[in-house]
Amino acid sequence: MKRIAKGCVILSVLLLLVQTLGFAADKENFSVTPKLKNGAKWRLGYYQGGDYPDYRASLTATVRALMDLGWIENAEIPAQEPKRTGDLWNWLATEAKSNYLEFVKDACYSTSWDETTRKQTTSEIMKRLREQKDLDLMIAAGTWAGKDLANDDHDTNTLVISTSEPVASGIIKSVDDSGYDHLTARVDPSRFQRQVRIFHDIVGFKKLGVAYADTDSGRSYAALEKVKEVAAERSFEIIECYTKDDIPDSKMAAESVVQCFREFCQKADAIYVTKQNGVNRKSIPELAKIAISCGVPTFSQSGSDEVQWGFLLSISQASFKYVGRYYAETIAKILNGAKPRQLDQVFEGPPKIAINLRTSALIGFDPPVDTLGAADEIFQEIVNP
Repeated sequence: MKRIAKGCVILSVLLLLVQTLGFAADKENFSVTPKLKNGAKWRLGYYQGGDYPDYRASLTATVRALMDLGWIENAEIPAQEPKRTGDLWNWLATEAKSNYLEFVKDACYSTSWDETTRKQTTSEIMKRLREQKDLDLMIAAGTWAGKDLANDDHDTNTLVISTSEPVASGIIKSVDDSGYDHLTARVDPSRFQRQVRIFHDIVGFKKLGVAYADTDSGRSYAALEKVKEVAAERSFEIIECYTKDDIPDSKMAAESVVQCFREFCQKADAIYVTKQNGVNRKSIPELAKIAISCGVPTFSQSGSDEVQWGFLLSISQASFKYVGRYYAETIAKILNGAKPRQLDQVFEGPPKIAINLRTSALIGFDPPVDTLGAADEIFQEIVNP
């Protein structure tokens, strides 16, 4: 692919990079100083739809920020399988030291992306929250968990993390109001528009391939409406392809994405790689190989790990540090008396670019110098996951 030099690259990228980090402008001032619950530790629980790298990364960053704030004693978090949040929770429950928090060992729930298990697990959690009332705060990771706890059937404080579109998916009422006194969810209203605009500025595509599951959650994960918004603004075409997601068979989910990538090689001149079960450590090398073989640039919605594994561009993982701080402060404020609904849900992390120069060379793309200058992470080779 020939180098595409665009004067707007400098402007769009630098404007994004100088955006001010906005921590919550809450309805009242709430402390983040560690405190006990009437002399006892606060009890925390966790719920996710299934294992996903972003969930563990978000929770890890939150734990590190809680250490910085003094809620947990400083310690080295052991290296673990990136997707297995349960292992991290077990460490928190058994090894981490805190005078203020208890990560309850039997309060870590996952449905393994199975709808039947989801119904059973949700029923179990709801019964616990209504009858036992032994948890002070639930962390709900992802759209499934967020939707399952966003209701009036319980009143346990709930923080929803790592969701693509909490408003569009129905977890919260709006950007400004969760709709529930006991629930809050982080919102970045323009996150995906920024990603697609940066990708378009750098590459200048005319036909963008987007693979997603044709379900409410699939369209939400893909931020499809946000992508369409930028397509109308920039006058490029979206080439859509349906995949299988929200299923326990990750191999079948991955094969559906592979088939879409093969279609994109014939129909699209760029691919926006959306979050779904079929895009994972095992499938990404093949997906990247397909895109590279036909010279199609890719942008990962998820972050720089996927760039390191072969996709061309993304936003770097540095943003997890900042969002982790936001989540930790939100937890601290709730435990200090804030109602979740009182807290500002908007937090825009700093967009730092990640690029793989080996992928760039293999597809014949010569990235503009200013893009390299704005990159926070530059990978020289493709690494096997």
